[in-house]
Amino acid sequence: MEKYKKSQFQKNLGQRIKALREAHALSQEELAERIALHRVALTQIENAQREVSAEELVKFSKAFEISADVLLDLRKDIEVVLEEKKLGKTSLPQQMRISVPKVKADKFREVLLYILNRVGSRPNVGETVIWKLLYFIDFDFYEKYEEHLIGATYIKNTFGPTPVESVKILSRMIELGEVMAVKSQRSGFDQKKYIPYREPDLLKLKAHEIKLIDEVLERLSHMGARQISEYSHGDIPWVTTDDQVPIDYESVFYRTPQYSVRDYGATQGAV
Repeated sequence: MEKYKKSQFQKNLGQRIKALREAHALSQEELAERIALHRVALTQIENAQREVSAEELVKFSKAFEISADVLLDLRKDIEVVLEEKKLGKTSLPQQMRISVPKVKADKFREVLLYILNRVGSRPNVGETVIWKLLYFIDFDFYEKYEEHLIGATYIKNTFGPTPVESVKILSRMIELGEVMAVKSQRSGFDQKKYIPYREPDLLKLKAHEIKLIDEVLERLSHMGARQISEYSHGDIPWVTTDDQVPIDYESVFYRTPQYSVRDYGATQGAV
């Protein structure tokens, strides 16, 4: 009976790892490379022919940007749903189901296309830099105007804040032929870049939104992946959030002067 339970657990865990890999649009070769594991060993894990060590569990959780606890809780699903109709404000329940209103997904697409058309061709701007630029765009906008621009859900992970919705939305954009994902090398490291195949629809972006996006790009788009990741680690929203937990937008109002984009003195003195 104990042997059956163990094999059933391995089977369920293998299926979960495979499902997460496919949800992140990763081949077995790509995931194996990320976690420094031979592809044959990964195939064996997904097919319940090999046990997963504690060290490998940590590597899988980092690759999928979730905690090991969530990875091992096989009763709960991790799901991002792109909704067709506008929804109200969503929370992040225990099963990590994130509903993305269509209007929010559309804004994400246009802002991403704006970034890619402006700075995406620069050699330093790969996927890591793009996600950090989006983070600062979203959180700077919220601090300055007290409303969301995209309002994506950013998780605190090893390499800095990452928008949870990115995998689903990017997959959809690739299907629509709006962007193409390509691999390159920079300073001896693998880099994923996105090539835009259309201009952003500027009618979906307001003048003050474009202005703030430009300000963030001017300030940060020259940074490489390591530099901008380390820079994001000094921002109060990141500092005050536990690992693998969504970052609270309200924490921007406690930023240090180095990161703050709002003139609080002028705000307080206004009539």
